[in-house]
Amino acid sequence: MSMSYEGLPEDLPVPDDDGAARHLKGLALPDVELAATDGRRVNPSRLSDRTVIYIYPRSGKPGVALPEGWDAIPGARGCTPHSCGFRDHFAELRAAGADAVFGLSTQDSAYQRELAERLHLPFPILSDEALAFRRALGLPTFEVDGMVLLKRMALIADEATITHVFYPVFPPDRNAADVLAWPRANPR
Repeated sequence: MSMSYEGLPEDLPVPDDDGAARHLKGLALPDVELAATDGRRVNPSRLSDRTVIYIYPRSGKPGVALPEGWDAIPGARGCTPHSCGFRDHFAELRAAGADAVFGLSTQDSAYQRELAERLHLPFPILSDEALAFRRALGLPTFEVDGMVLLKRMALIADEATITHVFYPVFPPDRNAADVLAWPRANPR
């Protein structure tokens, strides 16, 4: 088990497209209140214009061991590089028409705040700790160490309706560049 969260092991298993996200395109973002790392409560159903939401299982924390077997779970490892990619492409995403960018996981906001501060994220992370967003959309999950975690994906929504889904995501550190290419090819 590697304790470095910033890089990706070369032998990570590639997640299969299990079809668990095929139903998402065209769905409205749910009417749920999610805590954000900037202290706000965000209701995705009220987001206007173009929104990017990247979803990840759970971020690691320096000095805290990852769940047993984490690197062997397809799509689990890479939450820090995933977030760093969106941080590094944030200005480009905004220039390409994304009015808002959010990360989302099932971790609580206090835990997520550490990640947002450590990585200097210029956007908030949303907490779906109660799994309300997940249930409303029927998002794919997996379980490890008694935790229900979201499978990695990214959503683009226009006027609170999902217009594009990136799933499965691999490698996670390139997802932001893939997401950036979509609005450039599909301007509003």
